[in-house]
Amino acid sequence: METNFGFGKPVDRSFDEAIEAVTDELGKEGFGVLTEIDVATTIKKKLDEDMPPYRILGACNPTLAHQAVTAVPEIGLLLPCNVLVREDEAGQVNVSFMDPGSILGLVDHPGIEPLAAQVKEKLQRVMAAL
Repeated sequence: METNFGFGKPVDRSFDEAIEAVTDELGKEGFGVLTEIDVATTIKKKLDEDMPPYRILGACNPTLAHQAVTAVPEIGLLLPCNVLVREDEAGQVNVSFMDPGSILGLVDHPGIEPLAAQVKEKLQRVMAAL
């Protein structure tokens, strides 16, 4: 599962187990989950439509975020790193990660590209551990 803005893979876990595992693995790489957006619950509440579980986690590595914000204060518009955990119609759970290189590549600053590469490496290790 790769796009020009993210990467991911199916996992052999339940939805809740995937949320727990990705949160734990993010922690091992220095990330905390700042936000959780439960899209399926919101769609049900606002539109009375059912959909499979779909949750967006806003992950942040404080050290790397501080470096980015110090270099380019407006970069907060592109933070935090989104991690998507979703279940498809067949019941398969998928975990996807925003590609920091493609998103932060929008920023024209020499210090951001190596920082984005470092973040991507960390997120790829999280994905590999799932």
